[in-house]
Amino acid sequence: MTQTALIRPAWTPATIALMVLGFMVFWPLGLAMLAYIIWGDRLEGFKADVNRATDNFACSFRKSTQGRHGMRASSGNAAFDDWRDAELARLDEERKKLDEMRREFDQHMRDLRMARDREEFDRFMANRQASQNKSRPSGSVPEIDG
Repeated sequence: MTQTALIRPAWTPATIALMVLGFMVFWPLGLAMLAYIIWGDRLEGFKADVNRATDNFACSFRKSTQGRHGMRASSGNAAFDDWRDAELARLDEERKKLDEMRREFDQHMRDLRMARDREEFDRFMANRQASQNKSRPSGSVPEIDG
């Protein structure tokens, strides 16, 4: 994968310069840049984990607002309570659909990465085989270890 961004989590001249400049201006900035260089490639996974954790945390609050028997606290207006329950059920269904679509898309992206990796590996092996065939004399037999 080719990354062309100027500032990316890697030891590039730009990131090293920013880290040094950050230490010179205010040491926590330099430390933050150092952390980004070292652990920045894990940032996407970290953000996904944090989002999942906050969703679960918020879900636990939603569950705690329900009464002991799974009933929500009444507002005193039966029509509003019915509408609220119907809307919450609809939103839960939409959330489940979105979660399923996200899982399917993540699987699709994993499949694409695997196919690309397989293609690159096959191309590497073909190039390697071709270069080995070129370097061998035409009448020689390859040696077999073992």
